[in-house]
Amino acid sequence: MARVVVLGAGVSGHTAATFLRDWLGPQHEVVVVTPNSKWNWIPSNIWVGVGQMTKDDVVFDLAPVYEKVGIDYRQAKALSIHPEGGEAEDVPYVTIEYTGQGKEGEKELISYDYLINATGPKLNFGATEGLGPDNGYTVSVCTADHATHANEEFQKAIAKMKAGERQRFVIGTGHGMCTCQGAAFEYVFNIEHELRKAGVRDLADIKWISNESFLGDFGIGGLHLKQGGYAASSRLFAESLYTERGIEWTIGAHVNKVEEGKIHYEQLDGSTGEMEFDFSMLIPPFAGVGLKAYAKDGSDMTEKLFAPNGFLKVDADYTPKAYEEWKASDWPKTYQNPDYPNIFAVGIAFAPPHGISKPMKSPNGTPINPTPPRTGMPSGIIGKTVAMSIRDMINGAEKPTHHASMAEMGAACVASAGKGLTDGTAAALTVYPVVPDFDKYPGIGRDLDYTFGEIGLAGHWIKHILHHMFIYKAQLKPGWTLIPE
Repeated sequence: MARVVVLGAGVSGHTAATFLRDWLGPQHEVVVVTPNSKWNWIPSNIWVGVGQMTKDDVVFDLAPVYEKVGIDYRQAKALSIHPEGGEAEDVPYVTIEYTGQGKEGEKELISYDYLINATGPKLNFGATEGLGPDNGYTVSVCTADHATHANEEFQKAIAKMKAGERQRFVIGTGHGMCTCQGAAFEYVFNIEHELRKAGVRDLADIKWISNESFLGDFGIGGLHLKQGGYAASSRLFAESLYTERGIEWTIGAHVNKVEEGKIHYEQLDGSTGEMEFDFSMLIPPFAGVGLKAYAKDGSDMTEKLFAPNGFLKVDADYTPKAYEEWKASDWPKTYQNPDYPNIFAVGIAFAPPHGISKPMKSPNGTPINPTPPRTGMPSGIIGKTVAMSIRDMINGAEKPTHHASMAEMGAACVASAGKGLTDGTAAALTVYPVVPDFDKYPGIGRDLDYTFGEIGLAGHWIKHILHHMFIYKAQLKPGWTLIPE
């Protein structure tokens, strides 16, 4: 009998755990450890944040889903990994602390034969003073609860505007090393769309602030889209959309402090500035969740297992290199830890070898550039790929049998620009590969035959259908395995 322990139940962890349970016989165990009692389809949080959906539309309870298929569910947070065992156990194990199931605060050891780290990110609001909804002055859409709060504040702003009071909206990224520009991109356009629907757009000043060096970077160095036989840059696409919607932008910006009603930032040219706001949603930077690792003798080996940012090291080339020396081959293929072959990391939890966008610093030495996104479709694909490898290794394979390098992977993205049955819009994009390969595709790094996109009502309907389809899949309803990642 083999036991697979999955730490985390987001898109990647949930995908890995559910496929493993489907593939492995009853003689094998699948254990999921997650501090959350509910699963959240995060891409739709932006609609919760403008009142077009509620929290209940984007979450469901995990316990009955896992019970239905025989997954051992522990509502707990992971504390440490002991890949060599320790005094308490001769076999590898993790320590956890319960956050629910009537065991709050209790700690436990769980041994494993295979471990998948799918813990996702820590929302590092603390990296910027005054950032975030809990101890700061900005709202967030990173969780369903955050998005619910964001909508409450948004509705207050609309009420003030209907009373004739002008409001200033600032949406974007809250630190020079943020990722997930796409979520903020969606939110700023949904804000603008809802203000037009409410009849108060003329009383709104909407601004975008981002660490991107150009609009349309999205943390992947931008892209070129094939349209009508021509290649159009994502920069041109984005600038046209922002101009059309009357949204001003400030880019190459590191937000270093937020006060009540005021954002302080530094730009790539070394200049500093301030931006006043009445309502602001700024994405925080991500970090690892803070897992520790210990050797058999109890000594701390966290730095061996994890990169400095707290994400787990996998089969990537972490050799420091200049941007001009970055290669597609630097990126991991199997997501297996090089020192402990029974440990894998998926989704945001794996440490990327470097950025995708070109690294930049201000004259003051402040890094200002997007860090690489590892969410959405790639996250699901990686989770399923690792599950296939572990399945085969349990059945006798000596090493991982499946690969899913982001430098060899295509991805589809549907970015909402406003929700509505007849007036909704979304940008539907495909990109191949996600990480550009300039050796294989000189100049632009991607295959234009598989990198294309357009914006319109059809894209909105696709996103709306995907919302229901992926929640259906995550609930393991009949035919769920037939729905692609």
